[in-house]
Amino acid sequence: MTRKPVDIGDPDRLYTVTGGRSRADEFFDLVTLIVSECQPTAGMQSEHARILEICRHPTAVVEIAAELRLPITVVRILLGDLLDTGRITARHPRAARSVASLPDSALLKEVLHGLRNL
Repeated sequence: MTRKPVDIGDPDRLYTVTGGRSRADEFFDLVTLIVSECQPTAGMQSEHARILEICRHPTAVVEIAAELRLPITVVRILLGDLLDTGRITARHPRAARSVASLPDSALLKEVLHGLRNL
């Protein structure tokens, strides 16, 4: 069994991409959908421009990271920059409904029984 090196990337480049920041101010879940609100402009950081191009249609944060081949933490920082300037909108996934808000199992059984009798 051959082991791969743990870090084959260039950390200096990532440091430059994020402007020296290591934490995002905004919280983006991996499945948060990102949508571009404008087109890339001249002089924009290439990673920001690429995110705006990718997110013409709602795209999950994890998909953006895969497309850019950047770590999630770096993508979250870049998304925070774009969100702060109003160039993207983020749609967080809805939380799962609690068990208490689901229909009663007896009611579901009655519906199932009624459907079988049709």
